[in-house]
Amino acid sequence: MRQAFESATKSLRQHPRAVAAAVLALVAGTGVTAFGIAPLAPDASLLPRRQIVEDVTPEAIAPQLEALAGAPLVLHRTELTRPADTADTLLRRLGVVDASAAAWIRNDPIGRRLFEGNAGKMVTVGKDADGRLTELVARFPTADDENGHPRFARLRVERQADGRYASHLEQAQLESTPRLASGTIQSSLFAATDAAGLPDAVATQLAEIFGSDIDFRRDLRKGDTFRVVFETLTADGEPVPWSQGSGKVLAAEFVNAGQAHQAVWYAGVGKGGYFDFNGESKRRAFISSPVAFSRVSSGFAMRFHPILGVWKKHLGVDYAAPTGTPVRTVGDGVVSFAGVQNGYGNVIMVQHSGDRMTVYAHLSRIGVRKGQHVSAGDTIGNVGMTGWATGPHLHFEFRLHGQQKDPVAVAKSSETIRLDPAQRGRFAQLAQNLKSELDLATDLGGMPGRFE
Repeated sequence: MRQAFESATKSLRQHPRAVAAAVLALVAGTGVTAFGIAPLAPDASLLPRRQIVEDVTPEAIAPQLEALAGAPLVLHRTELTRPADTADTLLRRLGVVDASAAAWIRNDPIGRRLFEGNAGKMVTVGKDADGRLTELVARFPTADDENGHPRFARLRVERQADGRYASHLEQAQLESTPRLASGTIQSSLFAATDAAGLPDAVATQLAEIFGSDIDFRRDLRKGDTFRVVFETLTADGEPVPWSQGSGKVLAAEFVNAGQAHQAVWYAGVGKGGYFDFNGESKRRAFISSPVAFSRVSSGFAMRFHPILGVWKKHLGVDYAAPTGTPVRTVGDGVVSFAGVQNGYGNVIMVQHSGDRMTVYAHLSRIGVRKGQHVSAGDTIGNVGMTGWATGPHLHFEFRLHGQQKDPVAVAKSSETIRLDPAQRGRFAQLAQNLKSELDLATDLGGMPGRFE
């Protein structure tokens, strides 16, 4: 037996290919349908083990402490600017003791931008062990780019090697992260969004998006539900304080009186817009309101006139809002009048296609001129109480062929903007992805209203 085994082993070494072919032919001829191959590597558990012991001498503590003591110490701190801030008060609040830096910021054209415009700029400073300024970085909102992407301005002041300061200003794109939330109406939209932890800016967008489908002042029902996917915004990794750190609503669903209304933001057309899941635009030729979500103090109906003291048909809609609240045009058109007119006070009239006109009265400020082209959503003035007004509000009219019509009814029945057929495939994929995220927002871990 041993001799036969040695002979076979010798043949395998001399003719490996022939032996392999013979084995293959044997397997193929015997109808074997499966076989296993043993691992060629040895079992790791059977390998020999060795333990190596080596002396390690740590570095002495004293030299390490000496090196740390000699390293420059830079501390960072962040604050928001306040309306009454100066270079001195801001730096002092940030713990910087550096009169030369304060003087330089006061006199530098870029540095002075810190105190121009609105307060609430995010300011981060670096200072050395003596409390002197090494670096200052301020971040604050600026205009969106040409594609509608939100940006921020970054103002930087740095102390150079020679001790002098340098500054520069640049713009960068805000980073966004999608967040999910859902909620149920118990009393009002804002009460429900507060309970869901949603920023007011997102609640306002919901009212705007579904304003042509739902009258949020009269049509809300207890038990109505909503779910939403929206952006949270950061600048250089820091949550921004403006707009409550929120960006655009990306997708939403609102169920009112048992009827579901959906919207998806799609940036593939023009400036972008909201469409339902079937690709039908949520935007109509006329948006629902000339003032961002506010209280209607007097509708298109009979009312007791507060000045004349008689019952009279009110041929417009009054929106109660604080003086200075922005007023926007509800549709594309051309300004046909901008000035003072009797009981209207400061008034703007915009001519639209199809012999349609909108009127914006009692303004505190007029921001357009006659003949100027305006687009739906453009700010044209501010709420006031000029003319025959007993309090700050906007009087808004919609005229068709010179006759006043109910603005709310006109907005709901106006024509929609349709999605280009060439865009529908891309939109359908986006809508499907966002619908999946909305499904996740319906019940976040059994606790509706909490963020994902």
